[in-house]
Amino acid sequence: MRFHILTLLIGVSLWTSATAAEFPKFRRQVIDPEIGKVCYAVITADVNGDGKPDVVAVSENRIQWYENPTWQKHVILEDQTERDNVCLAAHDIDGDGQIDFAVGAGWTKIGTLQWISRQADPKALWKVNFIGQELSTHRMSFADVLGKGKPQLVVSPLNRSVAEGARLLAFEIPKNPVTDRWQAVPLDSTLNRLHAHTHVDWDKTKPIDTLTASQEGVQFLQKKPGGLFEKQKLATGATGSTAELQGAGEVKLGTLQWNINGGSFLGSKRFLATIEPMHGTDAVVYVSENDERTQWKRVVLETGLKQGHALWTVDLNHDGYDEIVVGFREKGTALTKGPGLMVFECVDAKSSDGPTGTTWKKHVIDDGGCAVEDALAADLNGDGQPDLITGGRATHNVVIYWNEFSN
Repeated sequence: MRFHILTLLIGVSLWTSATAAEFPKFRRQVIDPEIGKVCYAVITADVNGDGKPDVVAVSENRIQWYENPTWQKHVILEDQTERDNVCLAAHDIDGDGQIDFAVGAGWTKIGTLQWISRQADPKALWKVNFIGQELSTHRMSFADVLGKGKPQLVVSPLNRSVAEGARLLAFEIPKNPVTDRWQAVPLDSTLNRLHAHTHVDWDKTKPIDTLTASQEGVQFLQKKPGGLFEKQKLATGATGSTAELQGAGEVKLGTLQWNINGGSFLGSKRFLATIEPMHGTDAVVYVSENDERTQWKRVVLETGLKQGHALWTVDLNHDGYDEIVVGFREKGTALTKGPGLMVFECVDAKSSDGPTGTTWKKHVIDDGGCAVEDALAADLNGDGQPDLITGGRATHNVVIYWNEFSN
């Protein structure tokens, strides 16, 4: 792996530099006050092909999409899968030029994998097509982790089923995805309490790499020549006395980039953001002292959260620094009790050497209004500003936070 070297000084404080970009204000809009028992996942996808990103959400027995810009709700799956639906991923699976969805369901009992395709009648519920089964299926995404030139469906179960640990699987889309078998390629089967995975193009080469958050911490998974996958631990995560208190539950990669001496060259440094442990109490950032392969230093951004369950990295104010978006789903003991949503902004002074990546400021976006189960960022209205979207567990709602940043 070709890693950049970071030389960093650890510390969390407020920033007073005059070079700071103004942090945006957010306007809250509830687009669904009652999705069902729980909103398990939210994503964005252009469902109707009008060029605008729609919001898609999963409840225990439904999938519904909210049409941009009216946010009218359309139910496309209802009581057609094993309860509970827990995850989904968008891709044109059958190659007809329209978005389809892979869905994970029945995850605590049987673990079913299926994909849904639209019917001729636009008002009809979509058709369910079988992919396979994997007990404890919890997260899924599309990425070309095998280097085949087209994405596979990557599935991470929470717990072990038929292997020594949870099997991280890549399902190849067959020529006829309705009738042909979806061949599963195991990427790893050694991790426990594998709560999340995400994909990164670390070396700017193919295939795409994978980060996992599990009881064992943060692992980096990369396909090597010959077809084998190499796994490397980047961070141990929380170090409690029991499995429930160990490792990480969420992970995302972030970037800090800057313009050197007013020129066109952008320097950049990367960081890891996590929530620890699974359903955890701590929002954490990792920065490297000398070697990104072995020497990441852990900096706690917030502690006292309860049921931390959502994480995203995105540059919200166009200063070149990714912010860390953290959602948690129960009232905790931190200063911001929640449940809710907060953003951590890197506020290191810019210089020719770039930021240290260790000085962060907290911005509370929602304190009590959404028991955040899932969150992401996307520009929903085409104004160039990333907005935030959340789905609530105990609050049962789907919420957009409009980014009102102005240069």
